[in-house]
Amino acid sequence: MPTPILALRGVNKSFGPIDVLHDINLELHAGEVLCLLGDNGAGKSTVIRILSGVHKPTTGTLEMDGKPVAFASPRDASDHGIATVHQFGGTFPLMSIGRSFFVGVEPTKGWGPFKVYDRKRANEIAVKAVRDFGITRIDDGDRLVGGLSGGERQSLAIARAVHFGARVLILDEPTAALGVKQATHVLRIVNEAKRRGLAVIFITHQVMHAMAVGDHFAVLIRGAVAADFKKGEKSREEITDLMAGGASMASLEAEIASYMETHDGHPPPVAAAKT
Repeated sequence: MPTPILALRGVNKSFGPIDVLHDINLELHAGEVLCLLGDNGAGKSTVIRILSGVHKPTTGTLEMDGKPVAFASPRDASDHGIATVHQFGGTFPLMSIGRSFFVGVEPTKGWGPFKVYDRKRANEIAVKAVRDFGITRIDDGDRLVGGLSGGERQSLAIARAVHFGARVLILDEPTAALGVKQATHVLRIVNEAKRRGLAVIFITHQVMHAMAVGDHFAVLIRGAVAADFKKGEKSREEITDLMAGGASMASLEAEIASYMETHDGHPPPVAAAKT
């Protein structure tokens, strides 16, 4: 196997007396989507913060291209080519598309103290970057970000990360608040990022979305990796079972199946379903 772009080796994280992560070992390769699965409180957010430079591991190491690395800050992680896109895209609703795309690194024109923001150039680059990912409805860089759909905001943030040279793209629940059509757009963009050779970490609790794009899967339960497997090695039911705690989910499914057998195939009403 080639050397992974990014790896966690025996990573543990504690906050005072509370142990949050336990001996995390994960590898991420170029052109691969690693789906990090887990219920709320499983430790996914802490892994993201370590990878993006917000937290440092208590013990264990991070590696990039096979060499140990320690991120001093999120900017340091970004300078190493790690881009994190959070659930709502990290965009600014009252900014234009062009301005939001270049926030902090605005292109300028003019000379010396007379330099001004080059709005035309920023708009052209931003619109082209987004359209290259297949979001053809965006054609005006002066349009406010607040007028975009959730999927389009995610597309803008991902296109921005790719434009500025990201090698590792961390997507934190990008489809959680989206409808079916918008989520499909985001999943297509994830596949496009993979095709371009980026390494993608796709954090989600939606198994169907993970299976649509994932090459490698890791399930976190209570801060530990409960399963680490490749595409095709486990079924959707097995993955869901792992995330839900196994026995409780199997019991619920058996109860529903039993009810349907005695009620002409109809599922139980909401009030009758036990949780």
